[in-house]
Amino acid sequence: MNLHNIIQELHLTPLTKPVAYEEIVPTSGYSSDLLSCVMAGAKSNSIWVTLQAHQNIIGVAALLEMSAVIITENAQPDPATIAKANNQSVILLSTPKSSFEIIGNLWKMGLRN
Repeated sequence: MNLHNIIQELHLTPLTKPVAYEEIVPTSGYSSDLLSCVMAGAKSNSIWVTLQAHQNIIGVAALLEMSAVIITENAQPDPATIAKANNQSVILLSTPKSSFEIIGNLWKMGLRN
């Protein structure tokens, strides 16, 4: 399962510049809104599900080399956060759905770690 499949299946909206989503294969997932928990528990190449949309999520996602960040519940980062994500090659995706629903769907799609 690649990021393109996930974007299509979950009807996610890319917020950052397009990349070759087909070439990105997430190996795990993580969900938390506390940055310290994400830094301690998330793995490289994971998808992070959060309702946080501020600039600090970019630093954490870049540090951990995450596949993407899914921002839930229609939370929208400001233009400066999106620009920072583009500069640091962090993929931001948006959805009106809850974190709970997105996580359940990722689990059904086979992302289990």
